[in-house]
Order: sequence, then structure tokens, then C-alpha cells
Amino acid sequence: MDKPDLARSLTERPSAARIYDYLLGGYHNFEVDRMAAQRFIDILPDAPMIMRTNRAFLRRAVKFLAEQGIDQFLDLGSGIPTVGNVHEIAQEINPSVRVMYVDIDPVAVRHSEEILKENPNATVIQADICQTDHILEHPTVLRMLDLSKPTAVLITSVLLFVTDDEEAYCVVRTVRDALAPDSYIVLSHGILEGVVQEQVDQSESLYASIGTPIKIRSRNQIESFFEGFEPVEPGLTFLPFWRPEGPDDLSIGEPKSMGQYGGVGRKL
Repeated sequence: MDKPDLARSLTERPSAARIYDYLLGGYHNFEVDRMAAQRFIDILPDAPMIMRTNRAFLRRAVKFLAEQGIDQFLDLGSGIPTVGNVHEIAQEINPSVRVMYVDIDPVAVRHSEEILKENPNATVIQADICQTDHILEHPTVLRMLDLSKPTAVLITSVLLFVTDDEEAYCVVRTVRDALAPDSYIVLSHGILEGVVQEQVDQSESLYASIGTPIKIRSRNQIESFFEGFEPVEPGLTFLPFWRPEGPDDLSIGEPKSMGQYGGVGRKL
């Protein structure tokens, strides 16, 4: 396939990363992504708020970790790093923080490269998070991060795209085993509890139809991802309840309707 054909194929197929960008109010998306996002909103009208709530959780977690002195972040399934993303949050607290983004979507990676080209302490590679060993051994990752020192690994709203349970757990175990003591994992995931089953089924059918199948999991299944990590208070909880900053935080009054759990764990 030549470059024009490749570019055309990438923009004619919806991308989970660009759908997420659109639902967050971003501009790095195409008409095909917006159409798919609208179908998702038809199924789940709160979808834009759910995505914003997840991003708010990510922001609070990154801020907390940077304030704890963590100066290395590995963001797996990062999507498109636009306004309010990891490097901006962490580097506002400590300008020397280094951020390594990883995403499978080539268009998202190209946008990321453009956004990050003036930032020597943040970069991106294209890779499948299921190829975790490849990521951890990638020359760019090894140049950017020293995994013998405490590192924060962010896996937010991405493991639902790994539909095989054992493969999903393997991703987290491989990361955990590679991390130094006092490293952290930040994880969020869509939940089955409290969600209308019809919405779950329709959402899974929609993503399967665009070639990006998803799997929503139970609280117990999500909790298992934190094996080998000590929970950071308040533990695994509805996203708005993870260290809220005030009574006006997004979705603080209706956390269950956001349909996601999240938590932070520290490797002992």
C-alpha cells in the first residue's frame, strides 16, 4: 500500500483515540470519528461527561504523583496529548519530569509528534500495549525513562480494549515486574455494576463494528489488576471519588452514572 492509500485508509476508519479526542472537545479527529462518536452518544448520552470525568481523574492522579516526587511517567494507550494532558500537568509541578506516550493509532501518534516536537522531555512511540515487553525494551523508552527508578505507569480507559482477560492481566503483570519499588500504577476501567446491560451490549457492538472491540469488566476483575500493588487511599473507587478537589468537581454528585472505577497503586 502506497502512502496516499495508507493515509486514506487511516482517515476513513474510526479510531478509538480520535473518538475520545472528539468526546473531550478536541480537534484532532475526522468526520468518520465524529459520526462514530455520535452513535456512541445516542447509546450513552453521558459519554462526553464520562470521558471528561476520566480525564479529570487522570489529572488529579498525575498531579498527586508529581507532588510525591515521581519524575517519570509512561502513558500506555495515551491517545492524543492535547490540552491538559500528562506532560502539561506534571511539568507544571516539575519542569524536568519526563513523559513517554505510547499509542497504537498511527494518526494519533503523528499528531502527538507534532504537539511534542518542542518538548525535549516528552515523546511518543507507536506500539500495541499487548506487546508490553517490546515497549519496555524500546530504545526510545529506554532513552527517556530509567526504569530502575520509581516510575508512574498510566493505563487509563485502555484495558477495556484488551478483550482477552488473561492478556489484559499479563499487560499489567509485565509492567509491574519491570518497575522499581515505590513505582505507581494509575488505572481506570469501565464497569458492569450499575450500568444498564443494554447499554453495555450496544456499546460493545458499536466498537466491534468499527474494528476496535471492547470488554466492560466487573469491580472484582478490575481490582485484580492491582495485584502486587498497595492501594493509595481511597483505593479503587468511582472516578469522581478518587481524591476530589472540591464539591464542584465533575460528576461528584452522580459518580455511579459515570460507569468507571479508578485507582492508584504503589509497588512495594
